[in-house]
Amino acid sequence: MSQIVIYSTGACPFCIRARMFFERRNLEFEDIRIDLQPNFRMEMEQRSRRTSVPQIFIGDVHVGGYDDMVELDMDGKLDDLLNGVTNK
Repeated sequence: MSQIVIYSTGACPFCIRARMFFERRNLEFEDIRIDLQPNFRMEMEQRSRRTSVPQIFIGDVHVGGYDDMVELDMDGKLDDLLNGVTNK
């Protein structure tokens, strides 16, 4: 399993932005598409305690959704979480 996991759907604009965010930084991530694999929805909800997508995890840390991730980035706290994540 990748150190970065995104639970997402194909049509969600925030999911697309989250994927692009990591792709631009050449960071590997696992994209679990709950629209294509609905059995993972329950896993996402149990891990995050949320029902909306995307839900982003870096290691064991639940970052939250795209807006949560951007806020962490703007506060300079996301790099600490990403430190040590293997690049592509």
